[in-house]
Amino acid sequence: MAIPVKAARLCRLAGRTVTPLSVTHRPRRCYLSTSTGNNLQFRLDELTAHSSLDLFKKNTAVIYRMLGLDPTHVPSNPERFRDWAVVFGDEKISGGRHYWEVTVKKSEEFRLGVAEALMSREDCVGTNSSSWVFGYAQRKWFAMTSNKIVPVALVGKPERIGILLDYEAGLLELMDVEKHAIIYSIRAQFKTTLCPAFGLWDGELLTHSGLEEPEGLK
Repeated sequence: MAIPVKAARLCRLAGRTVTPLSVTHRPRRCYLSTSTGNNLQFRLDELTAHSSLDLFKKNTAVIYRMLGLDPTHVPSNPERFRDWAVVFGDEKISGGRHYWEVTVKKSEEFRLGVAEALMSREDCVGTNSSSWVFGYAQRKWFAMTSNKIVPVALVGKPERIGILLDYEAGLLELMDVEKHAIIYSIRAQFKTTLCPAFGLWDGELLTHSGLEEPEGLK
């Protein structure tokens, strides 16, 4: 059953049809890290950040400001999100396996995942076929792409979440960093360059990149 998203939020789904998303609940499994040492390391791209989002910690973290900056005071460039509280990572991904983590502070609504680098800035992450995200809203987790949403069974709200992307396998996975376990996977066919993608409507997100893929994933 689809979970509702607050219509008052900037990145809302009002007026759109929300249908079930095909998401794989991964069986428990175990394997070793396949990292070759070329771990993806990125910062948040200020050129893409909506005016309500402030970057800090050398552009590795973002905080939502309800009032934000006057959009007219933000440089006008085609990469920037003007309507949605979204920011991209500054590194492009065209292959391989990549892992990063995100610390969530005082946020009750956010989205984490990947998007095509040339995704339309008129859309929010998760509402089109160019982005794949895991989100949290109304105290519930969900997976989302192409404006299709499915609940993700996750007990509690961890402070730190892992994201594992396998480009060739077409997998985006939500990780429990404490248990070294895969919670849920989204299957997709990635055909072009991707970027880490983040949506935020309160609180803060701190990114941790350049990490080894955890060993002993289950």
